[in-house]
Amino acid sequence: MIRYNLKCENDHSFDSWFQSSQAFEKLFDAQMVACSTCGSSKVEKSVMAPQVRPARNATAKAPSKRPLSAPASPAEKALSEIRKKIEANTEDVGTDFATQARAMHDGDAPTRAIRGEAKLDEAKELIDDGIPVMPLPWGNKDKAN
Repeated sequence: MIRYNLKCENDHSFDSWFQSSQAFEKLFDAQMVACSTCGSSKVEKSVMAPQVRPARNATAKAPSKRPLSAPASPAEKALSEIRKKIEANTEDVGTDFATQARAMHDGDAPTRAIRGEAKLDEAKELIDDGIPVMPLPWGNKDKAN
């Protein structure tokens, strides 16, 4: 297998894997290599760095002294603390966020601090209706790898 960095006539960069350089040439000549962004079949190889494997007898890098569960920077530590504080002081309403936020705004539900998920169009509607919402700078822990 060989990977090529490619660029289309519209200046979109993308990469693709081929069985061999001959397989690439065959597909390229048949105009079967197309841009993954715009679909143009007018593509060309672009500059790429070769991938070189280390020698078999090369010594492995020493593992990091910092465990992966520890924050990598002061900013990551601060974000982690903010997340813990928000999660401790809010109710997770999940995908019912937009409905709950609107009900509280309309006075149909008791006011409380909530967090959850909303589709982009739902969030825009809430903002357009004067309901204050904001995205949180992290994903859902349950949906993380």
